[in-house]
Amino acid sequence: QLQASGGGLVQPGGSLSLSCTASRSIFRMGWYRQAPGKQRDLVATMTSAGETAYGDSVKGRFTISRDNAKNTVYLQMKDLKPQDTATYYCMAYSINDARNYWGQGTLVTVSS
Repeated sequence: QLQASGGGLVQPGGSLSLSCTASRSIFRMGWYRQAPGKQRDLVATMTSAGETAYGDSVKGRFTISRDNAKNTVYLQMKDLKPQDTATYYCMAYSINDARNYWGQGTLVTVSS
């Protein structure tokens, strides 16, 4: 089970953070996002070993971090742009189960 928090409305150039907590230790956690009418795309993920992956459009602006002791992943978003507007979904990949798990989406709106 994944519990996400954060999101909301922010002006262009602003910052926002998201967090997601898993009910157990899990290999890879992170975020994907989906804008209306578009596919779900990678934002950022991080493994329990600290390996990260970022979508091209957020590199240099978003930072993912993780607290393994709390089974929590954080996403710090800076210099937000209107095109960052989307529903952000927390995801977790379990090696044992060989599957992705998804949390409920949280809406991020970047608008003046």
